[in-house]
Amino acid sequence: MRILIVDDEKMIREVLQEYVEFAGYEGVQAADGTEAVALCKDGHFDLVLMDVMMPRMDGFTAVKEIRKLADTPIIMLSALGEEYDKLRAFELGVDDYVTKPFSPKEVMARINAVTKRRQTNKQETLSSMKFEGLELDFGGRNVYVDGEKVSLTPLEYELLFYMAKNNGIALSREKLLSEVWGFDFFGDDRTVDTHIKMLRSSLKGYRKFIVTLRGLGYKFEA
Repeated sequence: MRILIVDDEKMIREVLQEYVEFAGYEGVQAADGTEAVALCKDGHFDLVLMDVMMPRMDGFTAVKEIRKLADTPIIMLSALGEEYDKLRAFELGVDDYVTKPFSPKEVMARINAVTKRRQTNKQETLSSMKFEGLELDFGGRNVYVDGEKVSLTPLEYELLFYMAKNNGIALSREKLLSEVWGFDFFGDDRTVDTHIKMLRSSLKGYRKFIVTLRGLGYKFEA
Protein backbone atom coordinates (compact mmCIF):
# COMPACT_ATOMS: atom_id res chain seq x y z
CA MET A 1 0.00 0.00 0.00
CA ARG A 2 1.39 3.41 -1.01
CA ILE A 3 0.77 6.32 1.35
CA LEU A 4 1.42 9.94 0.40
CA ILE A 5 2.56 12.06 3.37
CA VAL A 6 1.97 15.78 2.79
CA ASP A 7 3.31 18.32 5.30
CA ASP A 8 5.56 21.37 5.07
CA GLU A 9 7.42 20.30 8.23
CA LYS A 10 10.15 17.87 7.29
CA MET A 11 10.40 16.36 10.77
CA ILE A 12 6.70 15.44 10.78
CA ARG A 13 6.99 13.86 7.32
CA GLU A 14 9.98 11.78 8.35
CA VAL A 15 8.44 10.58 11.60
CA LEU A 16 5.24 9.54 9.83
CA GLN A 17 7.18 7.84 7.05
CA GLU A 18 9.13 5.85 9.64
CA TYR A 19 5.90 4.60 11.21
CA VAL A 20 4.28 3.93 7.82
CA GLU A 21 7.22 1.89 6.59
CA PHE A 22 7.50 0.02 9.90
CA ALA A 23 3.89 -1.09 9.32
CA GLY A 24 4.90 -2.47 5.92
CA TYR A 25 3.59 0.34 3.72
CA GLU A 26 5.48 2.45 1.18
CA GLY A 27 5.71 6.11 2.18
CA VAL A 28 6.15 8.97 -0.31
CA GLN A 29 6.66 12.57 0.84
CA ALA A 30 5.41 15.92 -0.47
CA ALA A 31 6.26 19.30 1.08
CA ASP A 32 3.13 21.16 -0.08
CA GLY A 33 -0.20 20.79 -1.84
CA THR A 34 1.16 21.57 -5.29
CA GLU A 35 3.71 18.76 -5.07
CA ALA A 36 1.06 16.40 -3.68
CA VAL A 37 -1.35 16.99 -6.56
CA ALA A 38 1.46 16.51 -9.09
CA LEU A 39 2.41 13.18 -7.48
CA CYS A 40 -1.22 12.02 -7.53
CA LYS A 41 -1.45 12.85 -11.24
CA ASP A 42 1.66 10.80 -11.97
CA GLY A 43 0.94 7.76 -9.82
CA HIS A 44 -1.52 5.83 -7.68
CA PHE A 45 -1.75 6.15 -3.90
CA ASP A 46 -3.88 4.05 -1.57
CA LEU A 47 -4.17 6.78 1.08
CA VAL A 48 -3.10 10.41 1.62
CA LEU A 49 -2.11 12.08 4.90
CA MET A 50 -2.74 15.78 4.24
CA ASP A 51 -1.63 18.79 6.30
CA VAL A 52 -3.73 21.97 6.01
CA MET A 53 -1.52 25.02 6.49
CA MET A 54 1.17 24.85 3.79
CA PRO A 55 2.82 27.29 1.35
CA ARG A 56 1.98 27.43 -2.37
CA MET A 57 -1.17 25.33 -2.02
CA ASP A 58 -2.99 24.61 1.24
CA GLY A 59 -4.46 21.24 2.17
CA PHE A 60 -8.09 22.16 1.47
CA THR A 61 -7.28 23.19 -2.09
CA ALA A 62 -5.10 20.12 -2.60
CA VAL A 63 -7.95 17.84 -1.47
CA LYS A 64 -10.27 19.47 -4.04
CA GLU A 65 -7.74 18.83 -6.81
CA ILE A 66 -7.02 15.25 -5.73
CA ARG A 67 -10.75 14.49 -5.58
CA LYS A 68 -10.94 15.42 -9.28
CA LEU A 69 -8.42 12.67 -9.99
CA ALA A 70 -9.51 9.80 -7.74
CA ASP A 71 -11.54 8.77 -4.71
CA THR A 72 -8.39 8.15 -2.69
CA PRO A 73 -8.92 7.92 1.10
CA ILE A 74 -7.64 11.12 2.73
CA ILE A 75 -6.85 11.76 6.39
CA MET A 76 -6.37 15.43 7.19
CA LEU A 77 -3.75 16.46 9.76
CA SER A 78 -4.27 19.97 11.10
CA ALA A 79 -3.58 22.40 13.91
CA LEU A 80 -7.01 23.90 13.11
CA GLY A 81 -9.38 22.30 15.59
CA GLU A 82 -12.50 24.44 15.25
CA GLU A 83 -15.76 22.85 14.13
CA TYR A 84 -15.82 25.12 11.05
CA ASP A 85 -12.49 23.71 9.86
CA LYS A 86 -13.59 20.12 10.41
CA LEU A 87 -16.89 20.72 8.62
CA ARG A 88 -15.06 22.23 5.67
CA ALA A 89 -12.75 19.22 5.48
CA PHE A 90 -15.54 16.64 5.69
CA GLU A 91 -17.60 18.52 3.11
CA LEU A 92 -14.64 18.12 0.75
CA GLY A 93 -14.87 14.37 1.31
CA VAL A 94 -11.96 13.59 3.63
CA ASP A 95 -12.27 10.28 5.48
CA ASP A 96 -10.90 11.46 8.83
CA TYR A 97 -9.56 14.55 10.58
CA VAL A 98 -6.73 14.46 13.14
CA THR A 99 -5.91 17.55 15.19
CA LYS A 100 -2.29 18.44 15.92
CA PRO A 101 -0.39 17.69 18.06
CA PHE A 102 -1.02 14.01 17.47
CA SER A 103 0.59 10.69 18.30
CA PRO A 104 2.02 8.81 15.29
CA LYS A 105 0.46 5.67 16.79
CA GLU A 106 -2.95 7.36 16.66
CA VAL A 107 -2.41 8.25 13.01
CA MET A 108 -1.53 4.63 12.24
CA ALA A 109 -4.67 3.43 14.03
CA ARG A 110 -6.75 5.80 11.92
CA ILE A 111 -5.01 4.64 8.73
CA ASN A 112 -5.89 1.04 9.59
CA ALA A 113 -9.48 1.99 10.43
CA VAL A 114 -10.04 3.91 7.18
CA THR A 115 -8.45 1.11 5.12
CA LYS A 116 -10.56 -1.56 6.83
CA ARG A 117 -13.74 0.46 6.37
CA ARG A 118 -13.11 1.01 2.66
CA GLN A 119 -12.37 -2.70 2.10
CA THR A 120 -15.51 -3.76 3.98
CA ASN A 121 -17.70 -1.44 1.94
CA LYS A 122 -16.36 -2.84 -1.33
CA GLN A 123 -17.08 -6.42 -0.22
CA GLU A 124 -20.65 -5.86 0.98
CA THR A 125 -23.59 -6.98 -1.15
CA LEU A 126 -26.26 -4.33 -0.66
CA SER A 127 -29.81 -3.67 -1.75
CA SER A 128 -32.01 -0.59 -1.31
CA MET A 129 -34.53 0.92 1.12
CA LYS A 130 -37.18 3.63 0.86
CA PHE A 131 -38.70 5.78 3.58
CA GLU A 132 -41.41 8.04 2.17
CA GLY A 133 -39.52 10.26 -0.32
CA LEU A 134 -36.08 9.21 0.93
CA GLU A 135 -34.56 6.40 -1.15
CA LEU A 136 -31.28 4.67 -0.28
CA ASP A 137 -29.52 2.70 -3.02
CA PHE A 138 -26.86 0.73 -1.16
CA GLY A 139 -25.42 -1.02 -4.19
CA GLY A 140 -24.92 2.16 -6.19
CA ARG A 141 -24.18 4.26 -3.10
CA ASN A 142 -26.87 6.74 -4.09
CA VAL A 143 -29.34 8.72 -2.00
CA TYR A 144 -32.46 10.35 -3.46
CA VAL A 145 -34.63 12.99 -1.79
CA ASP A 146 -38.01 13.22 -3.52
CA GLY A 147 -36.48 11.72 -6.65
CA GLU A 148 -33.51 14.08 -6.72
CA LYS A 149 -30.04 12.61 -6.24
CA VAL A 150 -28.20 14.03 -3.24
CA SER A 151 -24.42 14.31 -3.06
CA LEU A 152 -22.95 13.13 0.25
CA THR A 153 -19.41 12.66 1.52
CA PRO A 154 -18.15 9.05 1.91
CA LEU A 155 -18.66 9.12 5.68
CA GLU A 156 -22.13 10.63 5.36
CA TYR A 157 -23.14 7.70 3.11
CA GLU A 158 -21.77 5.17 5.58
CA LEU A 159 -23.39 6.85 8.57
CA LEU A 160 -26.81 7.13 6.91
CA PHE A 161 -26.74 3.58 5.54
CA TYR A 162 -25.72 2.10 8.91
CA MET A 163 -28.41 4.00 10.81
CA ALA A 164 -31.11 3.13 8.25
CA LYS A 165 -30.24 -0.57 8.42
CA ASN A 166 -30.69 -0.28 12.18
CA ASN A 167 -34.03 1.51 11.89
CA GLY A 168 -35.65 1.96 15.30
CA ILE A 169 -32.55 0.98 17.27
CA ALA A 170 -30.93 3.43 19.71
CA LEU A 171 -27.28 3.96 18.74
CA SER A 172 -24.81 5.57 21.12
CA ARG A 173 -22.11 7.83 19.79
CA GLU A 174 -19.53 5.24 20.84
CA LYS A 175 -21.38 2.56 18.87
CA LEU A 176 -21.50 4.75 15.78
CA LEU A 177 -17.78 5.52 16.06
CA SER A 178 -16.99 1.83 16.38
CA GLU A 179 -19.21 0.61 13.54
CA VAL A 180 -19.01 3.47 11.03
CA TRP A 181 -15.57 4.95 11.62
CA GLY A 182 -14.04 1.60 12.54
CA PHE A 183 -12.51 2.64 15.84
CA ASP A 184 -13.82 3.40 19.33
CA PHE A 185 -10.92 5.00 21.13
CA PHE A 186 -9.54 7.85 19.06
CA GLY A 187 -12.86 9.41 18.09
CA ASP A 188 -15.01 11.67 20.24
CA ASP A 189 -18.64 12.77 20.44
CA ARG A 190 -18.01 15.87 18.34
CA THR A 191 -16.97 13.73 15.37
CA VAL A 192 -20.38 12.04 15.30
CA ASP A 193 -22.30 15.25 16.02
CA THR A 194 -20.54 17.09 13.20
CA HIS A 195 -21.48 14.44 10.64
CA ILE A 196 -25.05 14.19 11.89
CA LYS A 197 -25.37 17.96 11.43
CA MET A 198 -24.10 17.73 7.84
CA LEU A 199 -26.29 14.72 7.08
CA ARG A 200 -29.45 16.36 8.37
CA SER A 201 -28.78 19.38 6.18
CA SER A 202 -28.47 17.14 3.10
CA LEU A 203 -31.66 15.20 3.83
CA LYS A 204 -33.77 18.38 4.00
CA GLY A 205 -37.31 17.51 5.13
CA TYR A 206 -36.35 13.91 5.86
CA ARG A 207 -33.96 15.00 8.57
CA LYS A 208 -36.90 14.11 10.81
CA PHE A 209 -35.85 10.45 10.53
CA ILE A 210 -32.65 11.12 12.49
CA VAL A 211 -33.75 11.49 16.10
CA THR A 212 -31.48 12.83 18.85
CA LEU A 213 -31.42 10.74 22.02
CA ARG A 214 -30.33 13.17 24.71
CA GLY A 215 -27.36 11.93 26.68
CA LEU A 216 -26.93 8.83 24.48
CA GLY A 217 -26.71 9.35 20.74
CA TYR A 218 -29.10 9.02 17.82
CA LYS A 219 -31.72 6.79 16.24
CA PHE A 220 -33.03 6.43 12.70
CA GLU A 221 -36.78 6.21 13.09
CA ALA A 222 -39.05 5.90 10.07
